[in-house]
Amino acid sequence: MEAQGRVCAEPGCEEPGEFRAPPLEGAATSNGPGAFRWMCLDHVRAFNSRYNFFDGMTADEIHQAQRPMAGWENETRAFARAGYGDQGPRWADFNDPLDAIGARYRREAAPERSDGKPLSGQDRASLKVLGLAADADRPALRKRYSELVRRYHPDRNGGDRSHEAMLQSVIAAYQQLRQAPAFV
Repeated sequence: MEAQGRVCAEPGCEEPGEFRAPPLEGAATSNGPGAFRWMCLDHVRAFNSRYNFFDGMTADEIHQAQRPMAGWENETRAFARAGYGDQGPRWADFNDPLDAIGARYRREAAPERSDGKPLSGQDRASLKVLGLAADADRPALRKRYSELVRRYHPDRNGGDRSHEAMLQSVIAAYQQLRQAPAFV
């Protein structure tokens, strides 16, 4: 790490200040905490060995801080009802006129096949590559695969290999779907 012209903050030390340490107690400004102190490796190690999070706490306060659920019982500002009455936070009444957020979750949760067989995310992606609807059956899958292989294969395009990547994705999608539980 490069010190960028900083000298260790420890009095009397001329080593480069490469490592950050918290500001001195009471060095906070009106805009937030004070600037970090920069220290050499030896002094930052000494600082870390002296650091005690529980310094100044009573035994009960230490016990409360060490509980497994410590901190989880406090509400964050975004979800707190304090100060809002029964209305909840401001975003609770968010208006979604285009139903852009809700439609996404309804579409993912809605059954997509008439036979009730579930589709995985990979199944949906493979169907999209093949250009098929979610209700496609095995014969439709095979027919579409044959059409696309004929369209993109270099032997059918006069040796043109520009569609080779698309051909590979069509083959991979078909191989995945033919073994998927929804198409077995």
